[in-house]
Amino acid sequence: MTLIVSAIGQGLIWGILGLGLFLTFRILNFPDMTVEGTFPFGASVCVAALVHGASPLTATLLSLCAGLLTGLVTGLLYTKGKIPILLAGILVMTGIYSINLRILGKATVGLLNKPTILTTSFFNSLPEGFNSVFLGIIVVLIVISLLALFLNTDLGQAFIATGDNEKMARSLGISTDAMKILGLMISNAMISLAGGLIAQNNGYADVNMGIGTIVIGLAAIIIGEVAFGELSLTARLIAVVIGSIFYRFVLLIVLQLGFSTNDFKILSALVLALCLMLPLIERKLNLTGLISKGVKKP
Repeated sequence: MTLIVSAIGQGLIWGILGLGLFLTFRILNFPDMTVEGTFPFGASVCVAALVHGASPLTATLLSLCAGLLTGLVTGLLYTKGKIPILLAGILVMTGIYSINLRILGKATVGLLNKPTILTTSFFNSLPEGFNSVFLGIIVVLIVISLLALFLNTDLGQAFIATGDNEKMARSLGISTDAMKILGLMISNAMISLAGGLIAQNNGYADVNMGIGTIVIGLAAIIIGEVAFGELSLTARLIAVVIGSIFYRFVLLIVLQLGFSTNDFKILSALVLALCLMLPLIERKLNLTGLISKGVKKP
């Protein structure tokens, strides 16, 4: 039971990363590799702030601000520097590694005997494992509500239009460069917030904890889409979080089957590859069924 509750809590918090990646990967239609640097950056800023005596809320907000900064840098390199988005993200991700080492002073810093959001009196009063679930529910509800509100404003619609058809958006007077920068800032702010919360939940920050995070975020998005199909935009945001929880259950089942935690990365890649191939497999099966019934191949 404790493992199941823990998986749900982890899925909810990691779902925030999936929501951040959803903005760039699905709405703006480009991959942002900054995520693998932003996630540990948020964790490093949060842990460093807690170690130096900042309150858990202040440290968490600082992690969010760190993501705004990385998103801004990537956005400026992409829109003003005319560097391809993939390369711009990799450049920022690479530079952040050294910054994280400067912030932490070493590769890993723990939070032993340091206050965190999860050690406040309210969360301490909850049954074992339920603190991360309640924290995840609260933050996810706030994030999804704010995102849904934003996307239904004129600014949010201009942001969506930029991803749908950039040329058309530009012809309507929308500053597409500004929309891209805004999207990258919001996306990376959410990802670094997830990093700060995960660091507090795990009790440490590590400069290498960002490796593979883009696969985790994409897995949450793809699993949610495969599981629920066509949905409204707000419902898709919820589906991403549910997809993140499903993904955590997959990892839990893998652990119960005797695999090592060292296998998580390759298993994550395999799960994502399978989810990405599911539509193709479904079409192949439908086509095979039609052929077997005597329907000519189109």
